[in-house]
Amino acid sequence: MKLHRILATVLTGLCVLGVSAEVKYVFYLIGDGMGMGHVNAAQYYNRIVRGADEPLLMMQFPVASQAWTYSASAPVTDSAAAGTALSTGYKTKNNMLGLAPDSVEHYVSIARDLKDAGWGVGVLTSVAPDDATPAAFYAHQPARWMYYEIDKEAVASGYDFLGGASLRGVADKEGKPNEVPAMIKDAGIEIAYGTEAGSELAGKVDRLWVLSPENVWGNGNNIGYTIDSIPGAMNLPSLTKVALDHVSAKSPDKFFMMIEGGNIDHAAHANDPGGVIKEVLNFQDVIRVAYDFYLAHPEETLIVITADHDTGGMAIGHPDHYGYVDLALVDTQRISKDRLADYCRDIVKDGKTISWDEMRDLLQSKLGFWTAVPLTEEQTNRLRAAFDRTFLARESNDEKGLYNTFSEFVIEAFRIYNYWVGTDFISHNHTANPVPVFAIGNGSEKFTHVVNNTDIPRIIRSLTLGE
Repeated sequence: MKLHRILATVLTGLCVLGVSAEVKYVFYLIGDGMGMGHVNAAQYYNRIVRGADEPLLMMQFPVASQAWTYSASAPVTDSAAAGTALSTGYKTKNNMLGLAPDSVEHYVSIARDLKDAGWGVGVLTSVAPDDATPAAFYAHQPARWMYYEIDKEAVASGYDFLGGASLRGVADKEGKPNEVPAMIKDAGIEIAYGTEAGSELAGKVDRLWVLSPENVWGNGNNIGYTIDSIPGAMNLPSLTKVALDHVSAKSPDKFFMMIEGGNIDHAAHANDPGGVIKEVLNFQDVIRVAYDFYLAHPEETLIVITADHDTGGMAIGHPDHYGYVDLALVDTQRISKDRLADYCRDIVKDGKTISWDEMRDLLQSKLGFWTAVPLTEEQTNRLRAAFDRTFLARESNDEKGLYNTFSEFVIEAFRIYNYWVGTDFISHNHTANPVPVFAIGNGSEKFTHVVNNTDIPRIIRSLTLGE
């Protein structure tokens, strides 16, 4: 009788606590640089321009909170320190990957813990897979730019899938291959260039790496911006489908996937409003892939969405154009600021010439200038003066950003474009603004409070490994 009472009490307690099924599938989605301003801009565009009745998918998730992002060395984090916090649950100094601030202790990522526990693991991004955020899930280096060492750790990780633009540590400074390609081959890793080739190998090989098709675009730091519609370029939703096919085939019972929307950060560093909005919407398509899987496995799946930091402090509302917003102009933008910068720089570097009339035609075609975007006479004069200094006098006062260098002409063109769209940025770099956290699925209620970025992997550990 006493035993029956004990069992009844235990069962009653379990019912009150709400026993849930085991978490078997984790999608950890990180929008690099994606502050709430970026999400809001995409949401306003989605509602006003696209006429969407429902909010962005991530904004429909039952859990919506925010996270602090400071690093061990500064209020404003970089991606390496933030990636380390999001992957391991511990703070480190800016530029450091997977190491304690003393550069001695190795922090262990949630991906490593789960792989060692028998889970399938996939790590993928729209930028280079040896970039800071993805590398934080497998590497331990004192500097984020140590690509040779990072790529060797990627090989040694044993992870089932790795995807992104290109590997930057596989050749020396003269471009000659080092031993990393041989290490990749010896490890039995199959490399596919492009998602079409990747889909043919998904689930059929042991370890699969999918990289950008060679010679599709000259920038190995990312797969190409959504807004540029580069023929033959990979896109992150398709890459996510290939990764899911492979990881779920290799480890159908339990897997972990970290998916980074890295191009959000690149566009925000450039203060490119259309680029940011289209990348956030592209990230929504990635979330949809994970969400469709969740709908088929709702009791066993957890989806967590966050960002490593805010980049640029993006906002709707331009200080010089009070109350004016025209997000429909985003559809007149058909070139990213980065690609326009590359185009203009190549003209100067190669000693080519371009006339003002030719440039006007280009800006009209690619940005809608003087048609949908009604430049004032003063703005046209400013732009012409910047054109003359950049292309005629060759005396441009260039601005070097984290991922590109922008001529005076490109800077002026996008300053004018932001004015008419009604968007603005407070910086070309990261900020200390908190970032959003969205979650759905088993255990998502653990994320309802404001969290530190280090809390997120710790919660995932507790839900998957009971630690």
